[in-house]
Amino acid sequence: MSVLPLVFTSGWASGINAYAVVLLLGLFGATGLTDEVPESLQRTDVLVAAGVLFLLEAVADKIPYVDSAWDSVHTVIRPVAGAVVAALLAGGSGSLPELAAGAVGGSTALLSHLVKAGTRMAVNTSPEPFSNIGVSVAEDLGVAGIITLAVFHPVASAVVAGVLLLLGLVILVFMASRIRRFLRRRAQRREEGRPAGAAGYRPHD
Repeated sequence: MSVLPLVFTSGWASGINAYAVVLLLGLFGATGLTDEVPESLQRTDVLVAAGVLFLLEAVADKIPYVDSAWDSVHTVIRPVAGAVVAALLAGGSGSLPELAAGAVGGSTALLSHLVKAGTRMAVNTSPEPFSNIGVSVAEDLGVAGIITLAVFHPVASAVVAGVLLLLGLVILVFMASRIRRFLRRRAQRREEGRPAGAAGYRPHD
């Protein structure tokens, strides 16, 4: 059976929460619920590290503006994680070249990360913090649900992930004005945080 649906789904989920993907896949593999997960993801040290980082993300992801800063740091981490997980999954099955799997997983993770980060920028234009918590919880549950579905029904999960990715990109286009508003606010905060006179300073030639 082709591992491509699992690769695509894990890539999408990695763009949302890469640590949850590694943790869940590792646990599913370690408990014997699936044979698709390579042993490298089932190692105790990998599971512990993924668990600790998942808890850190669970907190940071629910705090306004901190979540966007966290997303900025993970602009590289999530796509790389998606590519690595995809390559490992492909290497274990032998049905898909590892390089091709890495490209699929990494690019899908990048797209879903951009949707997540852009959505958070739009949400951060709201003055209350509860929307951040609600969106974050929905993302965590979504990742857990779709990875679980992928383990037992990989094709169905890939279809769901594809639909969610497409919807996310469409919503991102409609949220463009709110995202620009967030970026203006962040730039304004940086200006306000500068030392007095720094904004007008120009070095002499």
